[in-house]
Amino acid sequence: MGRFLLGGQHYREVSFLKQETLSACDAEVLAEQACLAAGANHATARALAAATVSAALYGHASVGFPHLLDYLANFNTGSINGNAKPTLTAPLPAIMHSDADGGIAQLGFDLALPALVENTRALGVTLFAQANSYTTGELGYYVRCLALEGVIAFAVSNSPAAVAGSPGGKITFGTNPMAFAVPLADATAPLVIDQASSATAFINLVNAAEEGRAIPEGWAIDEKGSATTDAAAGLRGALLAFGGAKGANVALMIECLSAGLSGASWSLDMADHQKRGERVGASITIITIAPTVIDEHFSNRLTQQLDRITELGAYIPGRRPIRRDVSYDDFIAIDSAVLEKIRRFL
Repeated sequence: MGRFLLGGQHYREVSFLKQETLSACDAEVLAEQACLAAGANHATARALAAATVSAALYGHASVGFPHLLDYLANFNTGSINGNAKPTLTAPLPAIMHSDADGGIAQLGFDLALPALVENTRALGVTLFAQANSYTTGELGYYVRCLALEGVIAFAVSNSPAAVAGSPGGKITFGTNPMAFAVPLADATAPLVIDQASSATAFINLVNAAEEGRAIPEGWAIDEKGSATTDAAAGLRGALLAFGGAKGANVALMIECLSAGLSGASWSLDMADHQKRGERVGASITIITIAPTVIDEHFSNRLTQQLDRITELGAYIPGRRPIRRDVSYDDFIAIDSAVLEKIRRFL
């Protein structure tokens, strides 16, 4: 039997919940059918289903099928344009810009991917910026796709404001994640880093509140600005940046690179993605680099370096085999309650 890939802190914390196991192919079909039933067109449904399964297999599972429920609800209310037709332009040979037309971020990226890879191989460095989308979902998806094409990718995205700039301060930034992927000697198993600039992802706070679980100190503050381990109080208050001022600096840099370069809304001006009926207007910026322009042995040298520091006890993320296409050899464990809610859309 294939792998049971649960992944992510969220699933380690709630592993006692009842789950069902689906093949990756069946899970993708289910996600696509649910998107179509919720009002998405075929291109949008295919793009989101692929990204959802990718997150469940290779990335943060909490932004896989559990997060799919947010997309489905927002197709229904019109917060996401299910019939979006992204527009791609090239202001300069090395710069690509996409208007997501109020749809999902994954569709605009998927449409731009072939040209983005081609330009990177020809020019050495390319920048892709997209505005006017729903929140980007699992950011690791974008950089994994690019690393499998043999290019280095660094991605940043802003999101609706939910993070206080300092303990006791007011909400200033989104969770503003960043992701980075590099092709290694084994081209199917890239180095992948994906993390938020907040102490945790917003969905982890939501899940903890729904399940009545306490959260670690340092994740959030309550509505009075005081540190809290009560997830519900954290939802009424704000998330915190990781590492204090250092994390807030990272959130600010991401805001500049994502909303700033793409022409999208600042996090403070974005619609709350929890409120139905309003377009979020999120952004994503991706910088891609051809790794072998200067050193043709880049991937082998980096692989050897990662092996060396792993032996020294360093934590190295990623480096798992990744498939471009789904397979019946892979299996995904999904909470039964999540599956039941998804199936209600069919």
